[in-house]
Amino acid sequence: MFFNQFLEIVFLGTGGGRINLIKQVRATGGFRINSKSANIHVDPGPGALVHSIKNKQDPLKIDCVIVTHNHTDHVSDAQVMVEGMTGYCLKKRGIFIATRNVIEQNGISRWHQEKIGTVHEAEFGEKKKFSTEKGSFEIEIIKLDHKDEPTFGFKLDIDGVVIGYISDSEYVKSFGSDFAGCDYLIISCLKPQDDRYVGHMTTEGVIKILEKAKPKQAILTHFGMKILRAGPANIAKDIEKKSGVRALAAKDGMKITAH
Repeated sequence: MFFNQFLEIVFLGTGGGRINLIKQVRATGGFRINSKSANIHVDPGPGALVHSIKNKQDPLKIDCVIVTHNHTDHVSDAQVMVEGMTGYCLKKRGIFIATRNVIEQNGISRWHQEKIGTVHEAEFGEKKKFSTEKGSFEIEIIKLDHKDEPTFGFKLDIDGVVIGYISDSEYVKSFGSDFAGCDYLIISCLKPQDDRYVGHMTTEGVIKILEKAKPKQAILTHFGMKILRAGPANIAKDIEKKSGVRALAAKDGMKITAH
């Protein structure tokens, strides 16, 4: 597709893992999708507000916040982004999509939830359309394997562009077909190979997904320290060579415009 000149993806943090979370070698603010029908902030972890301001992404112009699971590096700034989305909590507006754990286990307070127009508990396998003040978008919720925490990825169809997102997860064989048909596929790739820490994607898993899903553009993010030491651009180049799919390593503050 790639015909929506008004859609952009802005990376407000491309770091992942416990060490990076504290050291902030890469920021952990998630990413934002800006389009005619909606502005959507995904996984607003620590620094999401600060890096939104730094990168001229107005929190007051958010229409939807998505949190894929209830871990600090994905949810810590959700409440403050909701305060922006709801106009300093003075307007009941916006959409919040998250797992039950986020909604019920203080990922976001009841007080904040009362300020939101629509709070939606994501259900694995569902496909749902949401309307905003400017248009609409459809999201398909896809179950991931993050071991200790229910987690979802998604395929977002907005203004003629399909954006897939694989949050923290082990490789699952069905991902190749689950995420087929994406214009952009954003993949959290924490580490270069398997280790004793389960629940995260390796470069080998990314290659397997891309070989079958065949998105027009793969974008890697959420890098752990081992990938940061190796150089994310080098990792992306190797993945592109082995998978046959264009692969890009995101950087903090990077903007990608549909064309």
